[in-house]
Amino acid sequence: MTLQRWIACVDRGMRAMFWAIVAAMAFSLACATSASARDDVPSRDAASRTVGDWTVAPSKDGKGCFLTREYDRPGGTTLLLGLDIDGTNRLVVLNANWSIKPKDQLELNFRLSNSSYPAHFAVGIASDGKQGVVTSFGAKFPSLFAASKILHISRGEVPVERLDLDGSDAAVSALNDCVDDQRAKPPAAADATADPDDIPKDPFAPAPKRGAKKK
Repeated sequence: MTLQRWIACVDRGMRAMFWAIVAAMAFSLACATSASARDDVPSRDAASRTVGDWTVAPSKDGKGCFLTREYDRPGGTTLLLGLDIDGTNRLVVLNANWSIKPKDQLELNFRLSNSSYPAHFAVGIASDGKQGVVTSFGAKFPSLFAASKILHISRGEVPVERLDLDGSDAAVSALNDCVDDQRAKPPAAADATADPDDIPKDPFAPAPKRGAKKK
């Protein structure tokens, strides 16, 4: 089932949960696209890796990795594919010339060499001075992306972007390796050295009334 059909089937409570996920996703993507947009990141950030025209880097929260490519065209298009350790993915396309606003809802047509996603649900986001969309696909999407030579996006009959995906097979392989490394890392341990002195004996006790004298 495509994401837009799933959204149409869920109740209002689940829809609110979806928007909470989108908000968190947009925040993490903003951090990732801001970092990947700098030309010096691949050489200075030991955690990132350059694969042809692509850059692979782990997310700051340790829950996945991002694959990014910049396209030299008016507005400077940024393409980003994110993959989490739980297998979920998201695709982001950004351009400084686009007028879409954060949280705008729309349906776009996405076409790869080997598959297509007509009227696919997407959400507007903004990052690093650019505007664009974020969406998610099924679990097979990264492998289809890797085997594709192109990504064409349109809004009805209006073309949005036509991107070549040369080298995406090696780049997605590196993305999967990055996610495997993230998955193998132990979860961050809680800070056992935190000072408990500021924790009251009963944090749920009524607050003392103003003017009351201490005994």
